[in-house]
Amino acid sequence: MRAIKFTFWQDGEFFLGFLNEYPDYLTQAGSKDELVDNLRDLLVDLESGQVPYVHKVEELLVA
Repeated sequence: MRAIKFTFWQDGEFFLGFLNEYPDYLTQAGSKDELVDNLRDLLVDLESGQVPYVHKVEELLVA
């Protein structure tokens, strides 16, 4: 098991969110629990190669 950070917010009746490592891929749901399930499914799709041209955020260290 691993911990994946995500960002979410509520807009009216909907919960919206994205995985912090993949901020270009937004999902929504009617409840926070459903949103978390959608994010888990999204992570599987992104990491399995089902989604082409995946953009990912990393950190660059400079002196």
